[in-house]
Amino acid sequence: MARIAARVRTERERRRWTLAQLADASGVSPAMISRIERGESSPTAVVLGKLSAAFQLSVASLLALAEGTPDPEPDTAGVRRGADAAEWRDPGTGYRRRQITGPRFPAEIAEIHLPAGARVPYPAAAFAFVRQLVWVLDGHLTFHDGETVHELDAGDTLELGAPAERVFANTTDAECRYAVVLTRDTRP
Repeated sequence: MARIAARVRTERERRRWTLAQLADASGVSPAMISRIERGESSPTAVVLGKLSAAFQLSVASLLALAEGTPDPEPDTAGVRRGADAAEWRDPGTGYRRRQITGPRFPAEIAEIHLPAGARVPYPAAAFAFVRQLVWVLDGHLTFHDGETVHELDAGDTLELGAPAERVFANTTDAECRYAVVLTRDTRP
């Protein structure tokens, strides 16, 4: 929690934003942002999505920066042990996210565990300037892409288009595990 707190504060200060300015840009209350920055509250996946969108960073990037994930030297192979990978847990839903790639890799890949009955919405702004693919590894994912709903099973992939409000939902009684592959785009 302390690393996320420091990263949110650093990103806000780097932009020379006040708490009120970040609140306006993200739709998160100044009081909540202040509690997060002081390490008094852990952000939910929804709040993290709103903050990352305001910073024009992906959730994966914001978490990787917060974790201070070591990266291999340029032009060298690097082994990242699964046991060493930091995992972030949403205190509201139990959603777990583990970053697979390091900051120098050209695509961001994250593994997500979505508990039974969990629902994680993200604002459209969280998908600006990124191209994203969702790959269901185990279980069933109900994915709301704006007004369209996709029912995805293990092995199914979905390439996302233009930014829209999106919801990752597990409507079953078993955990769903999926991967998100993300690359930066030059336009929203």
